[in-house]
Amino acid sequence: MKLKIACLQMDIAFGKPEDNFKAAEIMIKKALRDKPDVIVLPELWTTGYDLTRLGEIADQDAESSLVFLKKAAQSNRVHMIGGSVAKKTPEGIYNTLLIVDNQGDLIHEYSKLHLFKLMNEHLYLNGGTAKGVFSLENRKFAGMICYDIRFPEWVRTHTAEGAEALFVVAEWPLARLAHWRALLIARAIENQCYVIACNRSGSDPDNVFAGHSMIIDPWGVVLAEGSETEEILYAEIDLDKVKEVRSMIPIFTDRKPDYYY
Repeated sequence: MKLKIACLQMDIAFGKPEDNFKAAEIMIKKALRDKPDVIVLPELWTTGYDLTRLGEIADQDAESSLVFLKKAAQSNRVHMIGGSVAKKTPEGIYNTLLIVDNQGDLIHEYSKLHLFKLMNEHLYLNGGTAKGVFSLENRKFAGMICYDIRFPEWVRTHTAEGAEALFVVAEWPLARLAHWRALLIARAIENQCYVIACNRSGSDPDNVFAGHSMIIDPWGVVLAEGSETEEILYAEIDLDKVKEVRSMIPIFTDRKPDYYY
């Protein structure tokens, strides 16, 4: 099965959800000219890392974000990997990835498991506990958020359950661009899966972000890579290639998990 992917490498307005909804709407309309099957947004695309004000600007139960994503998905018959948003709940605020299918139905949510202390996420956000595996068109995928890619055992948990492509949404800093590229390519090679990684561009008061969204095949070949500026990145993936690669080098059947821990 082939899918055309569009990654929206947005420059996010710091702490201004209304501005970011408008910017995302413009980019979605532009992306739709090339008729993608899947549109991907970056991490915390509604607020950016304005963590100290999340109590004011986080989306209550992600309601506004879901209305926006469901409308875009249903009216354009496109799957929306809705980036992540600051979701306010009675228990606290979560960094939550939203998956909406091309019928406009919410099919999965994944809240970031690994909170990044270097950017003070642990002071303002609750960590999730559920996995990021989900199905679209009867094929298995997985969703991850930024720092998660530094934990190969977490990624393997999902691909061992059959995920054929990994969607990564991020606000990854330019200072660690080399790590971003190396980690994403490694995750694709070691899991023999596609990696579709949508990073943000631009800057906020404390960080300059890397851009360089990437779409990588199961051999680790980079099919498309963005620059540091705002843009839309496109590539077509063929999920049947995953089975082909996994049959050639059968790492999943050759694993010895009883010896790993």
